[in-house]
Amino acid sequence: MKKPELLAPAGSYEKAKIAFLYGADAIYCGTSSLSLRTRADMKNDDLIKTIQYAHEKGKKVYVTINIFAWDDKYEEIIHMAKTLEEIKPDAVIVADGGVMEVIKQYAPSIPIHISTQANIVSLHAANFWYQNGAKRMILARELNKEQIQYMMEHKPKDMEMEMFIHGAICFSYSGRCFLSDFLSGRSANLGECSQSCRWSYNLYAEEKNTPGEMMPIEADEQGTSIFSSKDLCLIKEIPEIVDMGIDSLKIEGRLKTEYYIASVVTCYRAAIDQYIKNPEAFDGEKYLQELEKVKTRGLTTFYFHDRNNQDIQEYSGRQYNETYEFGGKITKYTPEKTIIEIRNKLQVGDTLELLKPYQLEPIEFKIEALWNVETGEEIQAVSPGVKGQQVALHIPVACEKDWILRRKKLSH
Repeated sequence: MKKPELLAPAGSYEKAKIAFLYGADAIYCGTSSLSLRTRADMKNDDLIKTIQYAHEKGKKVYVTINIFAWDDKYEEIIHMAKTLEEIKPDAVIVADGGVMEVIKQYAPSIPIHISTQANIVSLHAANFWYQNGAKRMILARELNKEQIQYMMEHKPKDMEMEMFIHGAICFSYSGRCFLSDFLSGRSANLGECSQSCRWSYNLYAEEKNTPGEMMPIEADEQGTSIFSSKDLCLIKEIPEIVDMGIDSLKIEGRLKTEYYIASVVTCYRAAIDQYIKNPEAFDGEKYLQELEKVKTRGLTTFYFHDRNNQDIQEYSGRQYNETYEFGGKITKYTPEKTIIEIRNKLQVGDTLELLKPYQLEPIEFKIEALWNVETGEEIQAVSPGVKGQQVALHIPVACEKDWILRRKKLSH
């Protein structure tokens, strides 16, 4: 049985380190203004650091230049291609045939992966990109498992296949959306998506014989989120996906927090490893329970089982988790007092969960005391004020720098 690569998002050097720490085999990251997440860009110095760090640990870095580029972008694309040829990422992800030709010319040693934006929904499409020099196909999320299986059985032997297993789904076809550009002048296809599909809208009906009399259609005080989708989650489908022989399993979320990355990577790392080790004992439900702690929208298998699946929309417009939130990140451990960088308010009596790398079950404990890092005095609570704000507390087990803490919300 072939173990697939687990591929995680990284919107920064720090997030890349967290992804690797918690079990990712590879990460993907953006380049300046040339990826579809320009708010998660990685400057060249950070990109070089990330590649060096990954290669020291035997991990991989894939760089995205997956915009659909206007002609005036190509000077920048050529410059980035030359840079990539020097710094040697493990692949570049592209969606545009013009961009691909630039990479082939100016970064000939870098393997090319075809983005899901290119909407590869058939073996014919995959073969087209393969014959033009691409090594890996990132399959469209619109495919079901029978279609994926067919492609796996009939593709050229050395053509690699990657598929999304978790994260946000664009309402549009393979993520090629024009709604953001239309409503806010920010093009999703150039990396500036304003996520207009997640907004709440007021809907009205107009009776044609009484123009101008607008009658509101059902909605709550927040409006209705008619375009917003649930998040993809294929944790229970890991056995089927591994059995297909897929090369790489991809998690979406370059704008997500280190906490989200650590939580999701931990679950899929454990699920893949356990299934490879003991297929008969695989229990998808226990992994799903952990993912429930970090989800901010409902979860769906999308079209994997059934292309007629209607359970894909998040009408509530939900954008938060009711039960858990990011507590903090460990910066220095000692048995008596551990210093953490806080991300939400913490107070004595709070329940925290320590996320240990390569361990599915978190370690739960209560905060018995907090100490001011500067003065050493005991305090009852601390709230984020400045970036990087720290506090000291006792953690009952040995831990290491960069481990993540999850806080259970007090209302629960």
